[in-house]
Amino acid sequence: MSTATYTVAGMTCGHCVASVREEIEEIAGVRSVDVSLDTGAVEVTSDRELDLSEVNAAVTEAGYQLA
Repeated sequence: MSTATYTVAGMTCGHCVASVREEIEEIAGVRSVDVSLDTGAVEVTSDRELDLSEVNAAVTEAGYQLA
């Protein structure tokens, strides 16, 4: 298991949180995603170490950016 924390810029509401969570959950191997609206922190637990480009692509698909 691998856990990593990322920071997402631009989230302003619960819908933002849900969009980011949904896109990251689609990455192969992801087991859980915890998103904090207050801090922009996104903690991802997965079966393998994720490549930053995978996470960045998912966040971009949701309409946000990694900070």
